[in-house]
Amino acid sequence: MTQKQLSVVKKLLTFIHPYKKYIIFIFISALLSVSFSLITPILIGNAIDYVIEPGRVDYKSILQILLYLAVSIAISSVFQWFMSYNSTKLTSLTISDLRSETFKKLNFVPLKFIDTNSHGNLINCVVNDIDQISDGLLQGFTQLFSGVVTILGTLIFMINVNFKIALIVVLLTPLSFFVASFISKRTYHKMREQAQIRGELSGYIEEILGNEKTVKAFGYEKKAILNFEEINQRLYDCGSKAQFYSSLTNPCTRFVNGVVYACVGIFGAINAVNGNLSIGQLSCFLSYANQYTKPFNEISGVFTELQSAVASASRIFSIIESESEISDEGLLSDIQSQGEIKIDHVNFSYVPDIPLIEDFNLQVQKGQRVAIVGPTGCGKTTFINLLMRFYDVNSGKIMIDNTDIRSMKRSTLRKQFGMVLQESWLFNGTIFENIAYGKSDATMDEVIEASKAAHSHSFIKRLPDGYDTIISEDGNISQGQKQLLCIARIMLTKPPVLILDEATSNIDTRTEIKIQKAFLELMNGRTSFIVAHRLSTIKESDIILVMDKGKIIEQGSHEELLEQNGFYSNLYNSQFAVS
Repeated sequence: MTQKQLSVVKKLLTFIHPYKKYIIFIFISALLSVSFSLITPILIGNAIDYVIEPGRVDYKSILQILLYLAVSIAISSVFQWFMSYNSTKLTSLTISDLRSETFKKLNFVPLKFIDTNSHGNLINCVVNDIDQISDGLLQGFTQLFSGVVTILGTLIFMINVNFKIALIVVLLTPLSFFVASFISKRTYHKMREQAQIRGELSGYIEEILGNEKTVKAFGYEKKAILNFEEINQRLYDCGSKAQFYSSLTNPCTRFVNGVVYACVGIFGAINAVNGNLSIGQLSCFLSYANQYTKPFNEISGVFTELQSAVASASRIFSIIESESEISDEGLLSDIQSQGEIKIDHVNFSYVPDIPLIEDFNLQVQKGQRVAIVGPTGCGKTTFINLLMRFYDVNSGKIMIDNTDIRSMKRSTLRKQFGMVLQESWLFNGTIFENIAYGKSDATMDEVIEASKAAHSHSFIKRLPDGYDTIISEDGNISQGQKQLLCIARIMLTKPPVLILDEATSNIDTRTEIKIQKAFLELMNGRTSFIVAHRLSTIKESDIILVMDKGKIIEQGSHEELLEQNGFYSNLYNSQFAVS
């Protein structure tokens, strides 16, 4: 193994360590199972020696040996089962911890990590790569322990039977190691490349299936198939080479084992002819030679799984060891904001060399409604990301009630905000559970009240099971209805600060008017940030921020900005221009 592979194995062992008792059980079971199985050739050899010549057979002694043989096989089988049971238990517990740790990590990585990695690839890691590790561990531990014990046990028995023939077997053994080592180096690299391409393929499938309507709307099916086939072909080519290298292992080691067996047979026969070895002992020795070489075949056969498991483990540990969000341990947690927000000389960029928000300054009083408008890419959503600390500012400060948000725990900060996004999100569960997502102790009466405020109660009542109706992410309700449920979710929590990012974009005009009224009631006394493209929806805002290229270029009320006859005025009047 390379240094990198050994490093991955060591990390994997840290997850196995808590369950080391199962390793002890596996080792003891392997030792006893193999020990009793190794008695079998001796008993068979003795039975052969009791067949002295035609007409002279010691049946009594043979029957006694057959009894011992039955007991030996039975005990060996019981411990073989016990070894497999403990190996399965060890693997299941280890994989469960590894999967939990990976998923836990994904919940604590910075949002940048999720944004810059293919979601399908991450899903592939959590599901397929961990399954690959499971297969490698399950086969590896069972066959590794039994194989090592078998090799050592048969070697000891062979030395006791005939030291010289045993020495021949030992001298020829390194050939198997050399063959396995030569092939495994090439197998590992191909297995790792195969895992990466498999992740790429999963990401592409997730992307296409998640946007199937768009694919069909633009007639992209043939192009999608061609792209899929290109990735699939690369996976096929890589997989074929990986399987070719791995498939060489077993026949090559079998060839070496055949050479060993032939040498044992020839030298054993010579010794038997010279009277140094009985026929029963020769039979016993040939059985041991076969048993000695068999573990090399099994271990080399499982080597492909181990190589693939190590390659998959390296991908998993790249997630687990990725940079986490800066710890907020010890930061402020007991804060109830009044909604006063100050942004002081903030600078931020996603890419270091490409500035986005520069020298951003803003003062928002409690209860003010602030609308943010501007062309696409001007920094509106980025501003929201900074407010919520999905990303941290490069320099400057964002303060709530004169408290720097970086001195607050993220969970505490985010409780001060209620956010409704343009893209609604619901999970697989009941409507009640989805609305109560931000307030787990909410009562049914509270949920119904929030739903009425969001004008979603009427359509919920018409569903088969009302608030107990189970919906999924892609769901059995319309996009507009989904958004109403997301709005009801915020109506329920009643946070001191609201963020509405195109919150009514998927709702019909009549319902939107009702929702706007509900929002006006909800926003009463609360600080609100409204991101909108339809300028008619923000005319009542106290402050309208006009952003362009990450900067506030205009600021004021709707009437004040129109009087300035600047960027906002042109943007607003363009709605009524006749093309």
